Amino acid sequence: MRLKREKSIIMNHKKIIRIKNKYGLITRVRRKNPYKMIMKKTLEHRTCDNILNRNFKQNKPRQVGCTDITYIPFNHRFAYLSVVKDITTKEIIAWNIQSHLQMELVLNTIDNLDDSTKDMLIHSDQGFHYTNPQYITMIQNRNMVQSMSRKGNCIDNSPIESFFGHLKDEVEYKSCKNFTEIKDVITNYMDYYNNDRPQWNLKKMTPVEYRNHLLSAKE
Repeated sequence: MRLKREKSIIMNHKKIIRIKNKYGLITRVRRKNPYKMIMKKTLEHRTCDNILNRNFKQNKPRQVGCTDITYIPFNHRFAYLSVVKDITTKEIIAWNIQSHLQMELVLNTIDNLDDSTKDMLIHSDQGFHYTNPQYITMIQNRNMVQSMSRKGNCIDNSPIESFFGHLKDEVEYKSCKNFTEIKDVITNYMDYYNNDRPQWNLKKMTPVEYRNHLLSAKE
């Protein structure tokens, strides 16, 4: 820019680099401060304490939820399923499936939660989506409390891992030919899991039955 401005010389930047290299010329530039870059990243993507701390035995519905994303392979492609599970009732209280891993996947999942989940503790891993400022702001706006597993410790979020294991054991997803088919399969399974699949640890009730049981006992 200065060559053109002061000398009226138009020269390609690659030629300038070649001349610099030929004569061993070093340009003094302001280097990026690594500490400032780390600080910026820390401010943008923040982790939270493990408030849940594997306290998976809860007795009130909509008190604690855990969330995560799983990959579902089909027809040489992947679908991405985001889920929020009530660890008291084991009910899937919100979910979203997409053909991509963009922030919309988890933001829409949270948006699908009903008003009964306000003030709920929501636990996740330290994945990119859950440390993202958009997600953090959305959680705060709902008056929810954010908790995160320790890094590299999937046992800290075992209730959601357990659900994903059941889903992949019980759903015939690999035969799906397109995204519409796999979305329909997952939709049907969510309804089955919540309303028709009894569990031993829920007094042989389904998640929805157990939730209603707990709420009626409070009354």
